Amino acid sequence: MVTTTAIGYERNLPSDAADALVVREVEVPALGPHDLLVEVEAVSVNPVDVKLRAGAPSDGFRVLGFDAAGVVRDVGDAVTLFSPGDEVFYAGSVDRPGTNQRLHVVDERVTGRKPATLSFADAASLPLTAITAWEALFDRLGLTDASTGTLLVVGATGGVGSIMLQLAEALLPGVTVVATASDDDRAAWVRGLGAEHVVDHRGDLAAQVLGIAPDGVDWVFTAHSEGQVETYATIVRPFGHVVAIDDGPRDVFPLKDRSIAWHWELMFTRPVQRTPDMIEQHRLLDRVADLVDEGRVRATTTRTLAPIGPETLREAHALVENGRTTGKVVVHGWR
Repeated sequence: MVTTTAIGYERNLPSDAADALVVREVEVPALGPHDLLVEVEAVSVNPVDVKLRAGAPSDGFRVLGFDAAGVVRDVGDAVTLFSPGDEVFYAGSVDRPGTNQRLHVVDERVTGRKPATLSFADAASLPLTAITAWEALFDRLGLTDASTGTLLVVGATGGVGSIMLQLAEALLPGVTVVATASDDDRAAWVRGLGAEHVVDHRGDLAAQVLGIAPDGVDWVFTAHSEGQVETYATIVRPFGHVVAIDDGPRDVFPLKDRSIAWHWELMFTRPVQRTPDMIEQHRLLDRVADLVDEGRVRATTTRTLAPIGPETLREAHALVENGRTTGKVVVHGWR
């Protein structure tokens, strides 16, 4: 039996509790046919980590982490995409142990090559948010390089929004992007990532958006949809689309009069449901790596902590759960 150092939680505690996250030795599972054994060099913290730690059952001990960059050390019998020594980045799956451990097992079909121009730390800022943004834009909303219209990004300064702005700038030349930001620094951040217009979501969002797009926007991406359906029903043109990544509203009836479509995006759907097109996450991560190495997409790291351990991960959780973080918080290296 091979074991590895892992950081997780045993009880649902606030991030400032000394034992909110703890270190344990855990067994490294046997590799499945398509699995990689990765030596993890860096991870990042996402809202899903905070949500699980605060309220989901631990089943004794649960390892968190849904972003990683590292080096392949071993491969399953059917692996064809990677070899030992390859540098990779990925977000894994919510139904398997998380990435906050020295040795981690992940399916090759949801793994991409690490961008050659990035450090492990910066590479770890990208996978979950890049997969979510890519699937929202191209799978849920169906946008292509021939699309024309206006996209509103609500939650543009967060991890997913920060990647979405860059993907739209790089791959959607006919799409005008309106981003939300709450102050001058955040407005500068989203403009630097490609937003043509900025609105303050703390003000009258509908009036600001319709001042830019009087006939309404074509698409809305939202990370903060709770209580906003009436607003979206006002600012989205007839036959437009909304895609949400938060738990959001249960009633979207106000959208019916304009035949506005509501989509959910969950990047874990492919790996958890083992969909036939699961390998698309590998392909899109490789495409993102290409865009990074071409200088068209950059890492969204805004805070880096070291080393990987319960103290630094608790600090990262606290930064993420205050809801004011721009970009991503990354933790790298081991003691």
